[in-house]
Order: sequence, then C-alpha cells, then structure tokens
Amino acid sequence: MPAALAAVSDTPPPGVPAQETGTSRQVSNARAFIEFEKVSVRFGRGDRQVQALAETSLRIDKGDFVALVGPSGCGKSTLLRLVGDLMKPSTGYVYVGGRELGATPIRIGMAYQNPTLLPWLTIRDNVMLPLKIVPPFRGEFLAKRKTEFRDKVEALLDQVGLSGFGDKFPWQLSGGMMQRANLCRALIHEPDLLLLDEPFGALDQFTREELWQIMQELWATKKTTVLLVTHDLREAAFLGNRICVMSARPGRILDDSAVPFARPRTIDMTYEPDFVALNQKLRSLIVEARGGTGIVR
Repeated sequence: MPAALAAVSDTPPPGVPAQETGTSRQVSNARAFIEFEKVSVRFGRGDRQVQALAETSLRIDKGDFVALVGPSGCGKSTLLRLVGDLMKPSTGYVYVGGRELGATPIRIGMAYQNPTLLPWLTIRDNVMLPLKIVPPFRGEFLAKRKTEFRDKVEALLDQVGLSGFGDKFPWQLSGGMMQRANLCRALIHEPDLLLLDEPFGALDQFTREELWQIMQELWATKKTTVLLVTHDLREAAFLGNRICVMSARPGRILDDSAVPFARPRTIDMTYEPDFVALNQKLRSLIVEARGGTGIVR
C-alpha cells in the first residue's frame, strides 16, 4: 500500500492558468481530479529501450468511475502505477487533486487480482490494517481500535456480505470472500482514489457478477474516484461511467466514451441489445488495436 496519506489540497479556481509553485505545478482546470498531461513511459536504455506508453493525455473528474480496457501489455496497469505514484513518467506530468503528483499526499486504496491478505491476521485485522498506517487514523488507532474503528470495519464487512466473518482467517474463506475483504481493506481508510487492477479476474462468473453489484453499491455510497483495469468488457460497461480503450504497445487511448446506461445496473441488463452492442463495439476496437487477430484477452 503506497504511502499517499493525507487530504487532497484545494484546486485552483476555474480559469487560473497552470503555474509553477516552487515545488509543484498546478492544473488549469479545477474540475479535473486526475490529469495525465502528455505522459509517456519508456523502459530500458539504448537499443533495449521499450516504449510502453505513447504520449497520453487523460482527465478524470472527482467521483468518476473510469474503466481501462485494451490488449495485454498496452499500458493499462502502467497508468495505474503512475497515478498511484509507484513509478514516474518518462515525459509529461501527472496531476491529482489539482497538483503535480507527489506535491500533496492523498489517500489511495488499491485492490489487485490477488487479494494479498496477511494469513496470520484475522479478516477484521486485515481490513483494519490501513487505519493503523494511514494518517489521520494512525494517530487514533490505539484509542479506537476496539471501539470506533472496530465498528467501522464491521459495518463495511456487513455491507459486502461478510457479517460474522471478522474473526476468520483468510485461509478459511473462499476466493470471492477474500476479494470482498480485500475491497473492504482498500476502502476502510476513506480513500480519495481507488485503483482496481483486475480485482475480479480470477473468480468464477457468478461470483464475479455478484462482486460487480457490490462494487457498484460501494461506489454509489462513497462516490470515491475509481480507476479500473479489466479485460472483461461486460465488467467495464457494468461498472464504469466511462470506458477508455487503449491500443497495443506503445499504449495510447484510442477511444474515450461515456457509458449510456442508467444506474443502478443489473446483470440482466448486460444481455440486452444495447449493452451487447456496446460490448461488440469495444471488442472491435480492441481487435483492431491488436492488429486484427480477432483474439481478445
């Protein structure tokens, strides 16, 4: 879990131009919570240098839910690492909360395909772990861990269907139950930004669909800004407000479109003609991005 740990700073008012501030640059548009400004990423040097991400610009409003889809190796997870401050761009700038990333810490939650729960801790203690680490909660942890923080954990576990499982250990839970606990851990410290890297990819279809509905409910309740990487086109259209389709390496955004379906969405909706047509459009874009092989992963 990254050490991005404080409240987001105020953004400049609309119309104020970008400016240098001694340690950071500010974004000109106060509405953009996340902005990639002509960002590119290269790995290696000389003849072995690989262009992973072509020059990319992207804006995401606060509270938005954006899904990234595209061929394997197109840079989807690279964008997550950039916005999570886990790596630096080769060129360009990444802004979060109106300032260049790293200038003002923010709270970030992360969930991956592997739940990465600590096997020696109970589910309750796993979920509570960010409260022990992340300001301002860590300053109150010893005083509140058996009262307010415990209640906070239990309420979140109940919301995802894990009421009564707080005393269990990860090895006593199914894969779907562990991923529910993983989502709770990513959200317990009230993050400003939630980064999801294929968190449902290893689950069976029915468990995955159930977790889509839980994730939709969590987002509707908390309105956290979410950036989701997925290979599942139905998942992208079910969860996202916007879907960005990326090209094969070097990655770039080929299409950025709003999802036209009202919320709350149901699994039955995903089999209706308009939803199927959107998935087919996304698939065609990705097939083209892969060079017309017809194989989508």
